[in-house]
Amino acid sequence: MSAVGHEEHGHHDAHDHHDHHHKETFITKYIFSIDHKMIAKQYLITGIIMGVVGIVMSLLFRMQIAWPEESFTIFKVLLGEKFAPGGVMKNDIYLALVTIHGTIMVFFVLTAGLSGTFSNLLIPLQIGARDMASGFMNMISYWLFFLSSVIMIISLFVEAGPASAGWTIYPPLSALPQAIGGSGAGMTLWLVSMAIFIASSLMGSLNYVVTVINLRTKGMSMTRLPLTIWAFFITAVIGIVSFPVLLSAALLLIFDRSFGTSFYLSDIFISGEVLHYQGGSPVLFEHLFWFLGHPEVYIVILPAMGLVSEIMASNARKPIFGYRAMIASILAIAFLSTIVWGHHMFISGMNPFLGSVFTFTTLLIAIPSAVKAFNWITTLWRGNLQLNPAMLFSIGFVSTFITGGLTGIILGDSTLDINVHDTYFVIAHFHLVMGISALYGMFAGIYHWYPKMFGTMLNKNLGYIHFWVTAVCAYGVFFPMHFIGMAGLPRRYYTNTAFPLFDDLADVNVLITMFAIVGAAFQLVFLWNFFYSIFKGKKASQNPWRSTTLEWTTPVEHIHGNWPGEIPEVFRWPYDYSKPGHDEDFVPQTVPMKEGEEQLHH
Repeated sequence: MSAVGHEEHGHHDAHDHHDHHHKETFITKYIFSIDHKMIAKQYLITGIIMGVVGIVMSLLFRMQIAWPEESFTIFKVLLGEKFAPGGVMKNDIYLALVTIHGTIMVFFVLTAGLSGTFSNLLIPLQIGARDMASGFMNMISYWLFFLSSVIMIISLFVEAGPASAGWTIYPPLSALPQAIGGSGAGMTLWLVSMAIFIASSLMGSLNYVVTVINLRTKGMSMTRLPLTIWAFFITAVIGIVSFPVLLSAALLLIFDRSFGTSFYLSDIFISGEVLHYQGGSPVLFEHLFWFLGHPEVYIVILPAMGLVSEIMASNARKPIFGYRAMIASILAIAFLSTIVWGHHMFISGMNPFLGSVFTFTTLLIAIPSAVKAFNWITTLWRGNLQLNPAMLFSIGFVSTFITGGLTGIILGDSTLDINVHDTYFVIAHFHLVMGISALYGMFAGIYHWYPKMFGTMLNKNLGYIHFWVTAVCAYGVFFPMHFIGMAGLPRRYYTNTAFPLFDDLADVNVLITMFAIVGAAFQLVFLWNFFYSIFKGKKASQNPWRSTTLEWTTPVEHIHGNWPGEIPEVFRWPYDYSKPGHDEDFVPQTVPMKEGEEQLHH
């Protein structure tokens, strides 16, 4: 460890030397930066921009479901005469909006916005490292992510229309360019964008794993790591295991589309014409896709869990409950997440015995998830709660995680799932447990670490408005969906007017859409707060939340290398809040243990 420390100090001197002699230009500081703190900001701001695109798309298709066949000027302006003649949305662009909305939110907002932002920001700061293991590789991973975002946006402007086979891009719709309008160049661009995105994720993940293993400061054992770092570390491991499988699925799909192979295609007729494909299986694609697709849920939610654990301990002013149980549950979730993918495929003709195996593993994963939920609730119990916006979003996260998770028990059981599969019930479930929960975790992280990122404070009152309106509207949108799903309303239909049995549900869809419009409008409060506070926010102090972890020991002004002088040494675990025998209600990790002081049992 001392050798590593020695090297690190030498590394730091080199940085000092560099800073004195080569003034950083705008391009080297803000664009092609290798400083992990700047790369975190780049990820966050790119993720926010993609989030705005994704939310606008959801509003467009929600308006179509609520008021089918109505003419809207905004449709004409945004979609053009081709896809919205006379301001009435056509069915093929409806599918494309659903597809790209799902893709953007799952991969470009939640995966990159959470892992990309907070792993980059916090891993070096919380483990006591000067930077990531490879700053250059870190920069490349961001620019690949940026490139994949640009290609995904470009795919919206292809003449035949963007990809429209659903965000899961099942063949044969996605494999045959002649199948639907959105299966031409738009689909090809989607695949290219995702291949680049996966390369970016893998480079980032490898960097995070190597950094956590090799660059911890003196005294920072694995059991003294904050739960945030455990979450980022395990998330990166899951990504390394599962993302290559999606890459192989995408490559085989490119072969089927462009080179005449037949991995996913069997005997197919289009408009009476017999195509020459034989021997392939679209179910193979489902297996490959969901082998990533289910771990992807946890790639999105685990970083949010880590952030929430940290924020709750800090704002409840008491140690996190069950630290080792929390780590064990993260490890259990990581393992189980790779053996449950079949529950997305209960109606694909799967052998009922295999269905029962996937039902068992799916219900099993509820146990470590419940451990985490109970531990958060116990951390809050009798705490001295500081209800700032970050804490409110963390509590909101626990609420949506529990309510969304309960419906997962229904969907995880093959006999029950068959009744509600591909209805709005599924949409309600995964938006609450993954979408809204992960967004809450992301907002909580932004409110908590904003002073560390930008050196200024966000406006607290705007934060309260943002939280309460978002919380009410999120439940207003997704809670009623459970009921229309149980009534049998299918997902991805651009209108239900052809089915008289769904007429009674039309008003519920109008209500959902009204909540969606209000909730989206109030995200502008957050955007204003975020960008205004960068320049005009109140100056932050070094440790505004009186937290114990290492990132709050660095100066407010960013320096490349994080700490001036030596890297601090760590003497205790990260949750010494309200410890008897100390003057303050928090003891930073850098404070040596007193004579006779007990290590907390965790």
